[in-house]
Amino acid sequence: MEVHYLGNKELLKLPKTAFLASSTIPLDMVLKCFDWAAGKHEEEECIISGFSSRLENDVLHFLIKAKCPVILVLARRMLKVFPDELKVALSEGRLLIISTCNAVRQSKTTALSRNKYICELADSILFIGVTEKSRLYTLEQTFKTKKLEINV
Repeated sequence: MEVHYLGNKELLKLPKTAFLASSTIPLDMVLKCFDWAAGKHEEEECIISGFSSRLENDVLHFLIKAKCPVILVLARRMLKVFPDELKVALSEGRLLIISTCNAVRQSKTTALSRNKYICELADSILFIGVTEKSRLYTLEQTFKTKKLEINV
């Protein structure tokens, strides 16, 4: 796996909580995730995710706004253009972007590889909305010793 970094690599030294969400989430859990993310103010903890599902992407906005350190892991080659909120977080040293492959676009295969990489890096993992039919189910079973429950 060829890995590329952009941003503050010192974030890798912080305790890391992975946030991985299924594509189908009950509304009450969505709201709990938003509350959880909004409460992550500049803690000595970093949140790591691909932030590619709808909920993960929404949570990223809350984390950036709360000034929480974030590691964004891409399942594709490094972005050439970044949204303004990511540019600000990069310039403030609160963001590390990691690209885990040179694919032009994310695919199911690159996403699975990326999510496994995230689980391996993380000290703890929040799996949200995972069922036996979810693509995250196997990872949840493999990394169950790192699994956290959301506390809101």
